[in-house]
Amino acid sequence: MKGSVSDLADLDRLYAAVKDERGSLDIVFANAGAGNMLKLGEITAEHIDETFDTNVKGTIFSVQKALPLMGEGGSIILTGSSAGTTGAPAMAVYSASKAAVRNLARTWAEDLKGTGIRVNVLSPGPTATDLAKAALGEEGQKVFAAMTPLQRMAAPAELGAAAAFLASSDSSFMTASELAVDGGIAQV
Repeated sequence: MKGSVSDLADLDRLYAAVKDERGSLDIVFANAGAGNMLKLGEITAEHIDETFDTNVKGTIFSVQKALPLMGEGGSIILTGSSAGTTGAPAMAVYSASKAAVRNLARTWAEDLKGTGIRVNVLSPGPTATDLAKAALGEEGQKVFAAMTPLQRMAAPAELGAAAAFLASSDSSFMTASELAVDGGIAQV
């Protein structure tokens, strides 16, 4: 099913299919992220709309529309970013959108009080996905790796392991938390 996380009709079709096939959801991973590098003075209204539609609006409605399918023990994971904590040059709009996502988890933990549903943020740093490797090239990857105290980019599997932890009962006493899997970039 191809669509956009900020298209409400697409989300309605997705969750109707989930309800028909499974009946319920235990885990929702709202993994939305978009943004271009534009310095202050270059930012456009279209850039803001596109970034916030995907990263904030898409996250809000992906979770909100999933809630009727969730019950006690459910886990909601939102994708944040180290840029949401530290900011990043030429990434003001992206950074602001990811800071908003972080705050959604804090607020929703209160909204979900008494439901048994947890909501946490997984905040990656530079990650060597196929898309990132293609976009950055070898030299760009070296630059991003050098930004972290571990001097490397994350492997996608390292983020997957962290997501599995947040989805599991091993994190059953965590809500409104941010798990930084960022090689230390936002921690030092």
